This record gives sequence, C-alpha cells and structure tokens, in this order.
Amino acid sequence: MDNQDKIKKYFLINILLIVIVGIIMVFSASYISSKESFGSSTYFVYKQGIFMIIGVILALFIRSTKMTFWYKNIYFFNGVASFLLMLTLTPLGKTIKGSHRWLDLGSFSFQPGELVKYTLCLAAIYFFNNYKKYEIKERLLCSLHFIIPLILLIVQPDFGTFSIGAILIAFACFMSPFPRRYFYGFLSLGVIGSAVVLISAPYRVKRLLTFMDPWADPQGSGFQIIQSYLAFANGHIMGQGIGNSTEKLFYLPEAHNDFIFSVIGEEVGFIGVTFIVLLFMSFTFLGFKLALSARSKINTQIISALIFSISVQAFLNMGVVLGLLPTKGLNLPLISYGGTSMVMNLVVIGIIFSCLNNKSQIEEDVHEEAPVFTNRRPMSSF
Repeated sequence: MDNQDKIKKYFLINILLIVIVGIIMVFSASYISSKESFGSSTYFVYKQGIFMIIGVILALFIRSTKMTFWYKNIYFFNGVASFLLMLTLTPLGKTIKGSHRWLDLGSFSFQPGELVKYTLCLAAIYFFNNYKKYEIKERLLCSLHFIIPLILLIVQPDFGTFSIGAILIAFACFMSPFPRRYFYGFLSLGVIGSAVVLISAPYRVKRLLTFMDPWADPQGSGFQIIQSYLAFANGHIMGQGIGNSTEKLFYLPEAHNDFIFSVIGEEVGFIGVTFIVLLFMSFTFLGFKLALSARSKINTQIISALIFSISVQAFLNMGVVLGLLPTKGLNLPLISYGGTSMVMNLVVIGIIFSCLNNKSQIEEDVHEEAPVFTNRRPMSSF
C-alpha cells in the first residue's frame, strides 16, 4: 500500500466518523419534534439515511467516471444548475421563511443552491485556467457563469450560499495561473460588492447587529443565538448525555439542521465539540494531502477547492453557532439534516476520488505565470 492509499484510507475513515456522528445527532436532535409533527420519532433520521444511501451510490458512480468529462463540460452543468436555481423563483419554487431556495418535487424538496456552489467552483477553475486563451468577448460571456448564479442567490435570497460561492470563486482564482495584479483588484471589488449586498437589505443589517449584541432583542432576532449559548453552557465538559438536550425541546429553532452543533455541545459537552472540530480539521488536512498527491495541476486545484468548500462551510457554521459570526443559513456538512446537502457533499467525495484516478488526470496547457502548487516535491510521508 503506497502513501496515497494510506491517506485515502484515513480520509474515508474520517468521513465515515463524521457521517455516523451526523446520523446519531440528527436522530437525537429531531426525534421529539419528529414525533410531534409527523407521528414518528424516526421521520427525519429515516429520510437522512435514504439520502445518504443515494449520495453514496452517486459518489461511487462518479468515482468510476473520468473527471475529464465533467471538467470539459462544466459550463453546461453549471448552466443546468443555474436554470434549476432560477426555477425556485417561479411557481415551482417553495417559499420557506421568506426565502425561495427550494424546488417542490412532491414528497421532498430540492435545494439547487447546494448544487450551484460546486458547479460554480469547478466552472471557476476551468475559466481561470483558460483565461488567457479567451478573447475579450469570450471572457465577458464566460463570466456570466458566475454573475448570473450569484445574482439569483441574492434574489432568493440566500446570502449564506452566495457567500460560499463568492469565496470559492476567489479561492479557485487564487490557485490558478490568473494574473496576480488582476486577482487582487477583482478581490477588492468583490469585497466591496459583498459589503454593499450585505447592507442593502434591512434584515441582514439586523442580523449583523444581533450578532454583536443578541441581548438587545432576546425574544426576537437574538433568541436563536442566545438559546445556542445556553445549550453550550448546559453541556459543560462532559455534556448532559446523548438524547438529554433540553434546548431541542422547541426552544432552539433548527435544532437538527443549522444549529445541530449546539445540540452536540449540550449533549456531549466540550469533549464532543472538540472531537467534531478535530474531525473537520483532519478532513481538511488529509484532503489537502490528497490534493498534493494528484498528478495534474488541474486535479490538484479541483480537489483543493472541493475540500476547502466543505471545510469553510463547516467552520463558518461552527462560528455562527458559537456566536463568533453573524447568523447565516448554512448547515454543518455531513452532520446537519438536509437531503440535498448530504447527497451533494457525498458526490463531492466521489469527485475527489475520481480526480485521484490515474485515468482521470486532466492535462493542461498553461503558459501563464505558475499557479500555486507548481514545482512541488513528491508528497512526503504521512
């Protein structure tokens, strides 16, 4: 077994542990509300299990395909994902709490934003690696693959996914041979634009002010984060025990979704929270080690960006739940309840393993300045 195979094994074990923790905590956080709303204490965990199986099947399928196919046709797939995102604004969309983020498919809902953030990521890698090959008109047309989805995410509104998408585009640009002088200029414009989007909606400003002082409106906008604080305070070092959270008893909204980390803090305490943080840190470390082992610069960029996408969302969610960041509609990847999220995160794992397949190495013809990770040494032992 070579070094890459060992890291693959550790990486898979790490993912398995995260998913197992997720299934246990989804059941623990939801069984009371599930029984109250649907007459079955296993309603949410049963659906989560089904979506997990679907995600594993899709991941295995993608793992067996050549990454070249997906990469060369990424503009088409991103266009399809953007079209699905647009459909959320039509009568086919499902409105929840004022946001048009879901497509109603009868027995379940689909959230196109979970798909778009990954197609955006791959489209950005393709665009920035081919930037100097494009004529000016082609550059403008291809940039619509970023502009249109980001605008649709703002209109929904889904500022959380918009933020992740924008961060991933910047990350993909940073790793590519895109000229540095342009990169920092566009990055500055992006930060200014994001700030304008943030303050353009009163509810976003209110969220920001709530983050700074949730006790200013403890029964309103500050209620959720205060309940999250109480959950962590109740957990102490060892926690109250699995299933013994009190905050999930209709005190903490989205207990099995966006704020499942609070339930983890209350039921398994500081020890459990530290374990989850270490799992995601290991996921990030092992994922980047695998990226460095890829035999193509493009494959390295793809793996790095996908690992970064899951990791940054995980740590943003933890930051929100701990009160370190303003509240956003982001769940904890592979742990929070959410069918579309679970499927897409597992599909990402399939893409990563497809990139590590020797037959899936994407050849590039880069004549620009060297990107990050070029001229690297062989992967050191782990």
